[in-house]
Amino acid sequence: MSATVRRFTALILAGSRGSDDPVARQAGQTHKALVPVAGVPMLLRVMRTLRQSPCIGRLALCIDRPALEQLRDPVAAELLSDTRIIEPAPTPSASVRRAIDEMPDALPLLVTTADHALLTAAMVEHFCAAAPADADVAVALATETIIRRAYPGSIRTYYRFGGEGYSGCNLFLLRSPAAIKVAAFWSEMERHRKRPWRLVAAIGPLTLLRFLLGALSLEAALQRLSRIVGATVRAVDMPFAEAAIDVDKPADLTLAERILARRGQ
Repeated sequence: MSATVRRFTALILAGSRGSDDPVARQAGQTHKALVPVAGVPMLLRVMRTLRQSPCIGRLALCIDRPALEQLRDPVAAELLSDTRIIEPAPTPSASVRRAIDEMPDALPLLVTTADHALLTAAMVEHFCAAAPADADVAVALATETIIRRAYPGSIRTYYRFGGEGYSGCNLFLLRSPAAIKVAAFWSEMERHRKRPWRLVAAIGPLTLLRFLLGALSLEAALQRLSRIVGATVRAVDMPFAEAAIDVDKPADLTLAERILARRGQ
C-alpha cells in the first residue's frame, strides 16, 4: 500500500446477546465471539485478519470484560496488544457511537463484527479501496446472484432492489463526522424494531411501496436514506460470496468450518 494512503482504525463489535444467541448456547459459551470455528475462537480470526490488512492501522474492540478475561492464551495476548477496549453499549449502533465518542480521532472508522469468521484481508482491502471518497458512510453488500452461485444452500437475508437481491456483509466505513447521523438513525430504528410503522414513517410510504413492488433501485434507496439522515450513504459491491456469510446460527458455523477446511485454515 502506498505510504500516502491513510490507514483506518477498525472497530470489532463483540458484544453478547446473552442466552438468546443460538451459536453460543450450542457451544456452551457465554459469548458468541468466543465460540471456536475450526478450532479458533471466531473473534481471534477476525482480529488476525484485520492485523494482516495493510489498510488497517489501529484496532479497537467492543467487548464485555468477562469475555475479555477468557482470552488468556499467547495468541490472544499478541492480537490484543495495543488494542483499544471499549465497553459495549446496549445496541450495536450505540456501541459504534460510544467508540467514536471515546476515540475522537478514530474517523475514518471501519466497523465489522466478531462473527465474521470468513473475513479475509482481500475482502478488507477491496472494501477500503472501493469505498467512494464522497461517502460519509459506505456499506458492503453482496448480490444474491454471487452468493447463490457459490453456496446455493446457504440461507441468507436478502433485500430486493431493482430485480436483484442484496445481503449485508458486516463491513461499514464511517468516513466523516456526518456518519454519526447514520448511527443515530440506526439506533432509532433499533429502538422501534417491534413497531414497523415507525420504519414506514421514516422512509415514506411511496418509497416503501416502490420497494414492495420491486421498482426501487439500490441507488435510489440509498439516495432516499441519505436525504433522511443528512449524510451520504453509498454501497460497495463485494465480489466475495463469503463476505456475506457470518456465523449467526448453527448452520452457518457448519458452513464456515467447511469453507475454512477448503482454505486449509
